Amino acid sequence: MKLFKCFHCNQPLYFENYFCGNCGMQQGFDPLLMEFIPIADDNSEVLNTADAGNVTLYKFCHNRSHDVCNWLVPVNTHTDFCLACQLNRTIPNLNDAGYRERWSALELAKHRLIYSMLRLSLPVASKTNDPERGLFFDFKADGKNKVFTGHANGIITINISEADDIEREMARRNLDEVYRTVLGHFRHEIGHYYWDRLVWNTGFYSSFHELFGEETLDYGECLKKHYEYGPPANWRENYISSYASAHPWEDWAETWTHYLHIIDTLETAYAYGISLSSAPHYNNSEFRFSINRDPYTVNDFDHIIHQWMYFSVVLNNLNRSMGLKDAYPFVIPPPVTEKLKFVHKVCHAGMA
Repeated sequence: MKLFKCFHCNQPLYFENYFCGNCGMQQGFDPLLMEFIPIADDNSEVLNTADAGNVTLYKFCHNRSHDVCNWLVPVNTHTDFCLACQLNRTIPNLNDAGYRERWSALELAKHRLIYSMLRLSLPVASKTNDPERGLFFDFKADGKNKVFTGHANGIITINISEADDIEREMARRNLDEVYRTVLGHFRHEIGHYYWDRLVWNTGFYSSFHELFGEETLDYGECLKKHYEYGPPANWRENYISSYASAHPWEDWAETWTHYLHIIDTLETAYAYGISLSSAPHYNNSEFRFSINRDPYTVNDFDHIIHQWMYFSVVLNNLNRSMGLKDAYPFVIPPPVTEKLKFVHKVCHAGMA
């Protein structure tokens, strides 16, 4: 993610900020400008003075009233919801305080997800505006029937239990996963959605088969086999995760997820000007690098993966110094690098 600032006092802002911590000015995020706009009062219409003198009137997204969204909506649009919140079809029961807290965690992750899609210039539209190819999110809780997180025909369903740290950790252990995050779920499921939009029935379809395999294999049977017998013994040689070995669709979605992990983290490092000019006691000049290019704009994936290989080592060691688990507990073998490169090509070709 890029580094944001308050245009009123130049104080750095987090992506989740509603107010500037320095001057106290209200803030709203404009997803078209990809910047925060300082807001002088609580009026529904605010004046944008950051756009070279051009006047733009905004209103807050309706979900700001629930403290789950800090994005802005141009007043000339016929909706009270921002670009990200328009994608919601189902939200949890807000009369339940626990559900409200989980919804907040889901929205934080979803807004970061949509930020990445906008940075990649990929098509983002709700099914309200594009019934055939649009996207909806259903955030649901278990009731009489268990809710399964997944994607089908542009509908992404998230079980809100994934937003509970304890329940998510229990699921991670039960499934023997090394990594399980709310943002990771969003990235994975939207990967299935974009496979339908960017790979299926396109010029990339045959290349997908060569790298990922035959996706017409019975999906349900493949998952059943994976959960009963586990991954193949040599899965680490060809897949980014054990789950990726279950079916080509899951291999794509897992690879897509890690591609977003990589470029968004590198964008943050780029925004802060992170570099490693020397590595004492490590006599290898290749370990000296500077993240001096925005990864969202880099066409050469070899450049991106080269920087990630070294930066992830630094990232993991910083975590270990704090007594934390590795931030990126994965190894990327050459076949996975080729799959990541394919995702990169698809994303750049799919830019609107």
